[in-house]
Amino acid sequence: MARSSSPPPSARPVGSATRGTTNPNRLRRMDRWIAATHGAQLRRTADPVAVDLGYGAAPWTAVELLDRLRTARADAQVVGVEIDPARVAAAKPYERDGLVFLHGGFEVPLPGAPGRSPALIRAANVLRQYDEAEVAAVWARLCARLAPGGLLVEGTCDEIGRRHVWVALGPEGPRTVTFAARLATLSTPSDLAERLPKALIHRNVPGEPVHAFLRDFDRAWAAAAPYGALSARQRWIRSVHALHAAGWPLTDGPRRWRLGEVTVRWAALAPGAARP
Repeated sequence: MARSSSPPPSARPVGSATRGTTNPNRLRRMDRWIAATHGAQLRRTADPVAVDLGYGAAPWTAVELLDRLRTARADAQVVGVEIDPARVAAAKPYERDGLVFLHGGFEVPLPGAPGRSPALIRAANVLRQYDEAEVAAVWARLCARLAPGGLLVEGTCDEIGRRHVWVALGPEGPRTVTFAARLATLSTPSDLAERLPKALIHRNVPGEPVHAFLRDFDRAWAAAAPYGALSARQRWIRSVHALHAAGWPLTDGPRRWRLGEVTVRWAALAPGAARP
C-alpha cells in the first residue's frame, strides 16, 4: 500500500464520533503486548511517534500509552487524535513533553513536517460502531499512513479491560489476532467472542474459522479442567498447548500465554479461510 501524507489542518476529519467511553487502565493488555512485540521496531525507527486514535471523552489511554511505550524507548511520542473537538479541548491540559492532542479522524493528522508517518496507530473500540463492510477500507486507509515497519493495532475490549481481542496489521495488511483475558474471570475461552473486532464478530458462526477456533479452544479448556486446581493460568497454558498441537498457527509462546494471551495468524481466522 502506498503511504499518504498528513492532511492539511483545514481538511474535514474522516469518520464518525464514538460513544467516547473510556476508563483508566482499560487498554493495559493491548499496550503491554505492543511494547513487548513492537518494542524492537520502535527502537529502530527514526521517528518513534504513536497515535491513539479515537481516545474518547477522557485522555487516560493516551497518557498511559506514552508511559508504556517509554519502557521500550525513552523518547517515544504519542499523539491523541479525536474527531470530537470538545474532547480535544478537554484533553489539552494533559499535554506534556511527548504527548499532544489533535482534532482529526482516519486521515491521522500529525504535528510537524508534511508527510510525517506514525510508527504505531492504536485504534481501540473505534470500529465497533461501523458496519463490517466498512472495515477493510478503514484498515487500508490507516495502514497507508504507517511508516515503513509500522504497526496498526485495532480491536475491542470490555469496559475495564478484562477481555480484549485485537488484530495487528502492517503496511501490507492484517497479520495476527490476539486474544487476552484476566483469567480469574474467564468461564470459557469463547467468552471472548463478545469482544471480537468488527471484522470477525459477525463471523462467529458454524462454518467460519473463528468459530472453529473458539470451539476448539473451549474443548481444550474443558479437557484441561484438572489443571484448574493449580491455577487458571496453568489451565490456559495447557489449553493453548492443545490448540498448537491441533494445528492452529500460533505466533507466540509460553511467555505470553502466562499473561492470559494467545496470538494466531490472521490467515487462519480470516473470513472464509480454510481450517488449518
